[in-house]
Amino acid sequence: MFEQWKTKARQLKTQTYALYLAYRHPGVPWYAKVFSACVVAYLFSPIDLIPDFIPILGYLDDLILVPLGIMVALKMIPEDVWQECKEEALNTMRQNRPANWAAAGVIIAIWLLLFALVLWLVLIHWNL
Repeated sequence: MFEQWKTKARQLKTQTYALYLAYRHPGVPWYAKVFSACVVAYLFSPIDLIPDFIPILGYLDDLILVPLGIMVALKMIPEDVWQECKEEALNTMRQNRPANWAAAGVIIAIWLLLFALVLWLVLIHWNL
């Protein structure tokens, strides 16, 4: 059973990267690009619909929303484009792990801005 989960997790990683590639592919309609970008952004964002610290429900949204989002996105992407992106993702994953430092920078910047805002509100509230 654990091996099945590991296999599914690897497939989810590959599908997510393929979805990222499809988002950038010129053969994908604009509405599919927007939806795919939202799914990939949600997956990599530290901000969840239901926070992870809430028992069971916190991880359940990731286990349901992400695969559901990928399934809906696949319905919007043309089959030939999806196969091309999936092959490219598989080849890239075999060679090396993809890294998107720009996306990581944006997420870190958002967290730093939120931290600064909370700190500023606390300082103003306590007149420090």
